[in-house]
Amino acid sequence: MKERNHTFDLLCGLCILRMITLHVAGLCGMRADYWCGKMMAWTFFFMSFFFFKAGYFNKTVAGNTGQYVKDRARRLLVPYLSWGIIGSIVYGGFLLIDQERFAPHIRRLQWSHVWETSQWYGNPPLWFLLSFFAAYVVMHLMGKVRGLQWAVLLFPLVGWGLWKLGNPLWLSLNNVFMGVFFFWLGKLWRRVVFAATASQPTAKEEQARRWRRWVLLLASLLMVAVFIWLNRHAHGEYEMSFNRFLKRPVSALVVNVLCLCGISGLLFCLPQRRIPLVNYVGEHSMVFFVVHYIVMHVYQLTRHLFGHGIRHHWDDFILMLMLTLVVCAWLVPYVEKVPVLSGRWKKGKG
Repeated sequence: MKERNHTFDLLCGLCILRMITLHVAGLCGMRADYWCGKMMAWTFFFMSFFFFKAGYFNKTVAGNTGQYVKDRARRLLVPYLSWGIIGSIVYGGFLLIDQERFAPHIRRLQWSHVWETSQWYGNPPLWFLLSFFAAYVVMHLMGKVRGLQWAVLLFPLVGWGLWKLGNPLWLSLNNVFMGVFFFWLGKLWRRVVFAATASQPTAKEEQARRWRRWVLLLASLLMVAVFIWLNRHAHGEYEMSFNRFLKRPVSALVVNVLCLCGISGLLFCLPQRRIPLVNYVGEHSMVFFVVHYIVMHVYQLTRHLFGHGIRHHWDDFILMLMLTLVVCAWLVPYVEKVPVLSGRWKKGKG
């Protein structure tokens, strides 16, 4: 059996841990703190990574359109709806327990919230699954026309244009164009990495492969170095959840590309080691993603229910973060057994 490649598990684990940390900071009122701003400024590209990873591992988007859409819907939309409903029930249950205490939360409720933003009360990060599904479908449909996928090069411009227009599309679908761009970038980068790292049958070809590997390593180091310089001297950010470009849009795009290709290329060229905690989170990222915000809300609302605020309390920050990771890890084997919760369906079933 081929040994598992730990590169993307490591990166995926780091992305999930970063996301959970920032979400905990948000509920604890720390998003405006200096450390949180710096963390966001240097890791904002991590949400783009999931689209990049999907494109890297996606061998084809061809095939029957109906079957393809059905398969993606089962893997992404079914968990989106399942965990959205679960999150809403948990959140709504707390609000009903003490309507007077949670009156500010109740007044903010709007029926249009889901279809305008694709975020659920009680589990707002689920917007990603819907945008992820849409990106797969767009790539599939574009793949039906020869050469059309090169139009993806214009998609960052479309995403920027939608942002300038106030992001008019419902369901947070304004970010799909940037998502498709990073998906396509991942597919393109796979060809480069495979050419540089795949084993060759003859000694002469293997020697050439080693040289290509060194070229990839040096190119990756250069990309990371340029990313660091550019992010310090011409900073720009892209927030995928809101399709928001901050400061310098062009710099934000370039930094995303440099970081995704540079860091992954660097790791592919170096000896691979499995880091237990981080890689475990990456290997089971779906469970950590769909469960974490519900656990955080339970902690936050329980504390509020007993009259304890958590804003700017480092003890609550640490406790919530540890509790979230432990509960998510504990639920991994149970959630992954249920297809409607994990999106893991047996082939040929359903």
